[in-house]
Amino acid sequence: MDWTDDGIVLTARPHGESGLVVSLLTREHGRHAGFVPGGISRRARPVWQSGNLVEVAWRARLSEQLGNYSGELREAHAAQVLDSAVELSGLAAACAVVDAALPEREPHPAMFDGFRAFLGVLGHPGWPVLYVRLELGLLQELGFGLDLEKCAATGTTEDLAYVSPKTGRAVSRAAAGPYREKLLALPGFLSTGGLPSDDDELRQGLDLTGYFLERHVFWPHNKPLPPARSRFMESLQR
Repeated sequence: MDWTDDGIVLTARPHGESGLVVSLLTREHGRHAGFVPGGISRRARPVWQSGNLVEVAWRARLSEQLGNYSGELREAHAAQVLDSAVELSGLAAACAVVDAALPEREPHPAMFDGFRAFLGVLGHPGWPVLYVRLELGLLQELGFGLDLEKCAATGTTEDLAYVSPKTGRAVSRAAAGPYREKLLALPGFLSTGGLPSDDDELRQGLDLTGYFLERHVFWPHNKPLPPARSRFMESLQR
């Protein structure tokens, strides 16, 4: 069994004396792990840093085996964010959330394309918005997409200010009425596009996606959100 694909490095952990077990988000084969012989060597280790885009070949005798990876670096995103603690924590959070949430060996090409788009904007103004949208895309891929385009009660697309925690559907300010205290805040940049007006609005976006990731993806498996995501939230507040 063998294949070649493009992959984004999600995690790499030492295995044995000199190898790495690497988890990749590949375009055609989904989240897929493999063993990299000699992966901790000075020459190979920079290739297998979280966030890097690599071209990989996977080989195994049987399809259900872990198999071996060999690969070449295509885009060194990990090295590009080393000088920014916030960007580094954002990259680590994205890799950790996707690695923990996606089922193994299930193709999600849209998720791969969205992750690559996020990597492409790191270092540019507004990149945290793409992080929020990456998590929205992850919810969509897993079957828990949010409907933020119109009010669930009235159908209007104007003045959307809340999201129902039960249905994940937007609610307008007028329709919320006495229930607004039980609803989640919908930041304007997620309903109208553009950038957050301030840091509070960005945090509202992260709180929103975090709530539904916890409820639908992690809690059912008795798992918390990855600690890397909490560290990212903390870094944004500094």
